[in-house]
Amino acid sequence: MNFNLEPCGKNRYRLSPYGDMQVEALVFLSPKLKAQFGESEALKQLADAASLPGVVSPVIGMPDIHTGFGLPIGGVMATDSKTGVVSAGAVGMDINCGVRLLRTNLEAKSLTTGKLEKLLAAIEKRVPSGVGKSSLYREFREADLEAVTHQGAAYFIRRGYGFPEDEASIEAGGALPGADLKAVSQQARERADQLATIGGGNHFIEIGEVEKVFLPEVASVMGLQEGQVTILIHTGSRGFGHQICTDYSARMAQAASKYGIRLPSKGLAAAPIDSPEGRQYLAAMACAANFAFANRQLITFLVREAFEEVLKLSLEEIGLELVYDVAHNIAKFEEHKGRTLLVHRKGATRALPAGHKENPARYLATGHPAIIPGSMGTASYVVIGTERIGETFNSVNHGAGRIMSRKKAKSSLSPEELQESLKGVLLRAKNLRSLLDEAPVAYKDIDEVVGTLVDAGLTKPVARLKPLAVIKGEGDEG
Repeated sequence: MNFNLEPCGKNRYRLSPYGDMQVEALVFLSPKLKAQFGESEALKQLADAASLPGVVSPVIGMPDIHTGFGLPIGGVMATDSKTGVVSAGAVGMDINCGVRLLRTNLEAKSLTTGKLEKLLAAIEKRVPSGVGKSSLYREFREADLEAVTHQGAAYFIRRGYGFPEDEASIEAGGALPGADLKAVSQQARERADQLATIGGGNHFIEIGEVEKVFLPEVASVMGLQEGQVTILIHTGSRGFGHQICTDYSARMAQAASKYGIRLPSKGLAAAPIDSPEGRQYLAAMACAANFAFANRQLITFLVREAFEEVLKLSLEEIGLELVYDVAHNIAKFEEHKGRTLLVHRKGATRALPAGHKENPARYLATGHPAIIPGSMGTASYVVIGTERIGETFNSVNHGAGRIMSRKKAKSSLSPEELQESLKGVLLRAKNLRSLLDEAPVAYKDIDEVVGTLVDAGLTKPVARLKPLAVIKGEGDEG
């Protein structure tokens, strides 16, 4: 079907209601991204989301939008907390896949290629990558799952696996409320042995450099300056969250008819928020989200340990302080325009503006950092939301977004082309062929994607980071 996207402002396009749509959809694209855009299936998925009960206008498509399962990746859907539904597929398989940014006191020019190679090796020795990999450490494989899923990152921080101040620089303090392990299946619990691992897909640990600062005063609050070494950690709840999404998508699909819900697709299986299925999913989702916060916390601890070992410096000298940790596959109750809504963000990141009461104290005057990773070999960005960010339910894109399917990338690219496209970035991987679907050419231009919301007046760039060395998860986690 041909969808008619009507221009409705700077870098904004409206998909007017048709068929069963109750509300409109709004897609953010620059002229260049619009000219490249051929994602009719992603638009259909936005239209499907706009047909669910209690959905609030508009359903949002971010500049990195591409086809997903149910809601497109780069999709935002808000539903009324009293009359709306919750959809496991609109959150995604990798619940609380997210990004954590660490800053250091190190200058990038001090890290030779040899040191970078040693750092990658030391990190990889501690943090397994790849689909299905379990933690190397028994204490993490056999951690108190109820405590981890209820307390999140704080569980490990308070046991010495982090700095006390880390907790204040994580979205929701590193623990979503309402978690209840009783809502999680035994099969999901059996997949909870993957703490301190990054998995596969587009997950990574990246050593980078602050290439450019756009807002010096804001960057100073974040502890960022040009030439400085940074670390990005991108991973989520692993097999634990994947199983929870699988379980509840099936339960919601089975239960929909008894609530009179006509599902537009299997991927948007949904249940009323206040139904048993809805309440139990939110409790299980919070468990997975908190598991993911804990996962990134443990990886942070191990990265700090690796830097100490290789550089023979103390953490006080190295820095490795947490700038922020933000989720991009999650559903949260939030206040928007005087209403309590359940905001589903799938491949989208929250960006609270300056003055918003839910900002951490250190970022109250600036708005917290929204971290937007590029593909391996391309830049990443730190941005803040402006006073107009409410137009997207305080949401920004979560990355560059795919422009080439995984299947097409694997069939059309060679390991040599991948290596060349990395432009000197060190890549730690056992098999380059297994990473062809993550080649930079398979993704949209990160500068163009970030610039779309900047030019629309919704965000401001704070800093641009460039990669120096990357550990990449091998295998597709869906």
